[in-house]
Amino acid sequence: MADLEMQRTIAVVGTGGCGKTSLAEMLLFDSGAISRLGAIEAGTTKLDYEPEEIKRRGSIQPALATWTWQKARHFALDIPGDGNFTGDLDVLLQGVDAVVFVIDAVDGVRPLTKKFWHSVQNLHLPALLVINKMDRDRADYHAAYDSLSQLGLKAVAMQLPIMSGASFTGYVDILEHKAFLFGQDHKTTPTEIPAELADDVALLHDVTVENIAESTEELMEKYLDEGSLSQEDISSGLRTGVSHGDIVPVFVCSALEDKGGVAILDAITTLLPAPTARPAFKDAQGQERLADPTAPLAAYVLKTLTDPYSGQLSLLRVLSGTLTADTTVINSRTGESERLGNLLLLCGNEQTACKEELGPGAIVAVAKLKNTKTGDTLADPKAPFTLPVPPLAPQLITYALAPKTKGDEDKVYAAMQRLLDEDITLKLGRDEESGDILLSGMGQLHIEMAVEKAKRRYKVDIVLKTPKVPYRESVRGKCQVQGRHKKQSGGRGQFGDCWIELEGMPRGSGYSFEDAIVGGAIPRQYIPAIDKGIQEAAARGFLAGCPVVDFRVKLYDGSYHTVDSSEMAFKFAGSIAFKKALEQLKVVLLEPIVLLTVSIPDDCMGDVIGDLSSRRGKVLGSDSHAGVTEIKAHVPMNEVLRYAPDLRSITGGQGFFTMEFDHYEEAPQPVAEQVIKEHAQAQAN
Repeated sequence: MADLEMQRTIAVVGTGGCGKTSLAEMLLFDSGAISRLGAIEAGTTKLDYEPEEIKRRGSIQPALATWTWQKARHFALDIPGDGNFTGDLDVLLQGVDAVVFVIDAVDGVRPLTKKFWHSVQNLHLPALLVINKMDRDRADYHAAYDSLSQLGLKAVAMQLPIMSGASFTGYVDILEHKAFLFGQDHKTTPTEIPAELADDVALLHDVTVENIAESTEELMEKYLDEGSLSQEDISSGLRTGVSHGDIVPVFVCSALEDKGGVAILDAITTLLPAPTARPAFKDAQGQERLADPTAPLAAYVLKTLTDPYSGQLSLLRVLSGTLTADTTVINSRTGESERLGNLLLLCGNEQTACKEELGPGAIVAVAKLKNTKTGDTLADPKAPFTLPVPPLAPQLITYALAPKTKGDEDKVYAAMQRLLDEDITLKLGRDEESGDILLSGMGQLHIEMAVEKAKRRYKVDIVLKTPKVPYRESVRGKCQVQGRHKKQSGGRGQFGDCWIELEGMPRGSGYSFEDAIVGGAIPRQYIPAIDKGIQEAAARGFLAGCPVVDFRVKLYDGSYHTVDSSEMAFKFAGSIAFKKALEQLKVVLLEPIVLLTVSIPDDCMGDVIGDLSSRRGKVLGSDSHAGVTEIKAHVPMNEVLRYAPDLRSITGGQGFFTMEFDHYEEAPQPVAEQVIKEHAQAQAN
């Protein structure tokens, strides 16, 4: 077994476009795990290997990187940064011990950055922060560093970049008080601290040491008494502060130019905790399981992937105990036994058979488990353990799927169902009203990428279409009508006769049926049939084929025939009475209204509110904090079916939103007329 004290299990986290995957690529290259530095633009990185990722030049699924540094194996999850693909962020982060958090030197903290950092804090994960893209023309270290205050963390500068014009040429180690210039083959050369940086370095050194001193009471007392700390005290206090989450050290790099990677590799080993140093894992009942190689085995399934050759791969994070090939475990969710076959170490899509024992912190792939899903816990049958699964972010958008060739609906459904095994943020269903196959996800791009993947893997032609909006119909007023069904066609006839009072009710009241029959005008066994006939007619709608809601029916009279009456006849009578009532009353179309919560940079507020107003939205309020504005609004669902790309365009990709159904409102006349017209055309076809 590897030395667990030197092993590290981390996630590389950051918003889309900050260079997160490029940084992971640099760490792989500088550690010697790969021999060539790939590039996102060229589609040659080790970790973005899916055709859809290469095409769009960005990650759409997490990838596992494995490297060895200072004779110890490290495991790193490269997590996508686009909000379309981060619905399972908390599920993934639960499988690591620490985070390398990446910030763009040009844009600094973005609205989505705060959301990601919130997840890191919620799981109490130690972190170090990297300001990347120092090679860019508009890179501004000081602005990016100052923007970290929006995250509510105590940042301590570990490095100050050395710039030569617009070129990133080296850095100053703040604590060591030494400067280094970048050379060839990711090596650095010591140099004098540039005179223009001397004052900044001295100030940053004092501030950093003071922040480190606050990590423990003992160090703080020593610092106050002596006015300084030894190098040993500084190193010890820094590690303590990072492990407790009180301090976040900040480094600089240019992943694209392979500058700064070695220092980050050293920092991961020096500052971030080993698996054995993390707090115990807890189940829902509070039972603890230490990350101890001698404890009973428990492993958490943090992701399911599909490999063209190996089939389904389950990524297991060893929580406790020791994992070996051909081990029998129990799935805590299903209670079923699973036999683990060969263990595979992954680096992107490259698989290496692992013959050794793996202890806590290791992330390994296992192929073809029978009934194991993302979020499951596999444990020693004699010592079951279940790690609770963090809640998933709600799906934000739904599209209807249709086969290009009529009759292939089952093929489409089966193909998408298989994708759900590896992407738990997708949701598949059917619309009971229209029969459409519905696919829900985190955004338009998420849905489009899932459909592309299904087409490529399972050879099905899928057409993506906007789903039918769940409009409803309702009535105003009150009336009394007769529903009479009489039919004689030789032999036994059909006869049903009922009188009902139908009245529109307030929004959200639903449907109620009152039996007010007296004197046996209608036999008891036929009354449920009348109720059923009314409900079935209401489900078919009156104006536009949408269910009629929020009305009350009172059945108060009728007649029957001793021979010809039946349940079917009275069901028809109820349906006829309902239709007659709607012909006499005013029927209105209701549209669904969602509660939309949008987080954006402050300077986008005017444009976003204007856009919401153009969508007939009603802004309920806004709240601004640390450069980020949160807007809440009621908006018709039909107006935000494709909101994700529009918001991305307005905010330059820095805005994100959530939405949930809130209530129904009467649709404006133009909207109602258009919906009714489309329904009539569909019926004609």
